[in-house]
Amino acid sequence: MSVSKDRERGTFYVQCRYKDWTGEPKKKTKRGFKTEKEARKWEYEFLKRMEGAPTMLFSEFYQVYAADVKPRLRRNTWESKAHMIETKILPYLGNKRVNEISSLDILNWENELLAMRTCNGLEYSQTYLHSICNQLSAMLNHAVRYYGLTVNPMAKVGKIGSKQADEMSFWTKDEYLRFSRAMMDKPQSFIAFEILYWCGLRLGELLALTPEDFDFEAKRLSITKSYQRMHGEDVITAPKTPKSARSIVMPEFLVGEVIDFMRCIPDLRNDDRLIPVTKSFLHHEMDRGAKAAGVKRIRIHDLRHSHVSLLIELGYSALAIADRLGHESTEVTMRYAHLFPNKQEDMACDLDVQRGSAESPFDMARPMKQA
Repeated sequence: MSVSKDRERGTFYVQCRYKDWTGEPKKKTKRGFKTEKEARKWEYEFLKRMEGAPTMLFSEFYQVYAADVKPRLRRNTWESKAHMIETKILPYLGNKRVNEISSLDILNWENELLAMRTCNGLEYSQTYLHSICNQLSAMLNHAVRYYGLTVNPMAKVGKIGSKQADEMSFWTKDEYLRFSRAMMDKPQSFIAFEILYWCGLRLGELLALTPEDFDFEAKRLSITKSYQRMHGEDVITAPKTPKSARSIVMPEFLVGEVIDFMRCIPDLRNDDRLIPVTKSFLHHEMDRGAKAAGVKRIRIHDLRHSHVSLLIELGYSALAIADRLGHESTEVTMRYAHLFPNKQEDMACDLDVQRGSAESPFDMARPMKQA
């Protein structure tokens, strides 16, 4: 291990030896440090990472975790994770060494989360609490898997919150139609909500749409990207999951509405965003339309639930719905199970018909019916 000065460049460099995850000896050289202190700090952090020492501070391990995980995630996914880690985890556990975080520390931390309130004085939602716990558990599992931590202390405590929201809100078709009529004064808002409701898109998928995503002859809409607004910048990313990239067949009336809408936009190019507004704008429009129509206010994402409930009512299977949504069929079955009709009695009756009057070895043992 050595930190030396590059006399020619006037900077410092590091040369150190370590063993990789297979135990094979390696040598690493890193140049370009302005000061010896910077070089030694880099050397310390690098060796800790390569050796997988769980004795580093949790705040230091966060940097290691970020270097490992961030390149594998969509930008907005990582930023969401990072915000939760930096604001809800590091302030409480950052100064503890990774291998010294106990189950009691986790329990006390979870109690702190339960006592937190939003800027409006409200408790955090059960799904948000669960998401925060997922971030800590993922970091500790990463330390176990790759950096020599013996056990994840969260395993004994468990996670607070809930994976799914307690209630799923949605509009019936009649409620949506009342809402859509109230939005007709603003064509841009009207077409945005029409696509969301009748195609079941996520909001980010809607805001990333461009004219070239529509094949009007085949009545198809291709979902290939998602829109996010991050740090004042418009960012187009890949869809949420590989399954999310899909092609949706649009109802014919919607094809006509989209064509009419596009004709109203002068100089519209194939790669222009069709609906160049923010998520915040559509949230305000949702408020306005729900109030004007006299229907309950639901979240924009609940329009996707509304689309699913309509398809279930029309008799479509979980597999067919999952294909349209970009979900796995098991996910649709679990999330919307309470909306699917219970067919157990119908199944039993149909099986009775299928067997008919075939004989059974138990027929003779049954008591004879009295005349």
